[in-house]
Amino acid sequence: MIRRIHRERAVALSGQRALLMQAAHPLAVHGLLAHTSALDEPYDRLARTAEVMNTIAFGSKADADRVTRRVRAMHRRVRGELEQAVGPYPAGTPYRADDPELLLWVLFTLVDSAIVVYERYVRPLRREEQAGFWMDYRVIGRLLGLRPAAMPAGIDELDAYRRRMLEGDELYVTDWARERARQIVLSPPVPALARPALETANFVTIALLPDRIREQYRFSPLPPPLLRKALVEGGAQYMRRAVMPFLPSRLRLVPGARASA
Repeated sequence: MIRRIHRERAVALSGQRALLMQAAHPLAVHGLLAHTSALDEPYDRLARTAEVMNTIAFGSKADADRVTRRVRAMHRRVRGELEQAVGPYPAGTPYRADDPELLLWVLFTLVDSAIVVYERYVRPLRREEQAGFWMDYRVIGRLLGLRPAAMPAGIDELDAYRRRMLEGDELYVTDWARERARQIVLSPPVPALARPALETANFVTIALLPDRIREQYRFSPLPPPLLRKALVEGGAQYMRRAVMPFLPSRLRLVPGARASA
């Protein structure tokens, strides 16, 4: 399932959503994002994440082991304490990049964002397909250092984890993350000719964020969320029915998928 979903170029739209969701966790900001300049150089991080995922999904086992070994080594070097209180986390709260809870949150944002974008722009997924996709991501979790017991065992448990995170008090968008997020979404460093396409992608990103996280980022209330979602859904329906089925594989699929076919 991971190859079936990540072979689609459209799923690249999920990267920005996942990054903004990751940055909604204050400890992830410090443990996994701030130390890697992820939100100062967001497109570099998205490119690196895409490269790692492409290697795991479509490369050899040796290549997957190599790239994830490098990621694990990087995570082991990052640790510290919050200098000041942030949301529910008091000053002095320890963080480390290889914390299983933070790694699980990052893994979840990638899974959830890929499913949301794939279902909007390619086709709906059956429950068993979503379950298979998560089981593939559990393999990635193990490669990144997570023990099986530290991850939801199946799709029902993953749904419970989603509810816990999105309805609980562990997420809190800091001023720092909010400022960097606005740079990502509203002021991307791109040539003028590419700006319309990126602004469209950013519009989609904001619309597809979970409501609570989007509200905490304080993105523009115009157009209203319901209208924004309706516009995105209309465009997605058009892409899914009138465009995607007729695209040649060289345009629709990522290079790694075509090479491994």
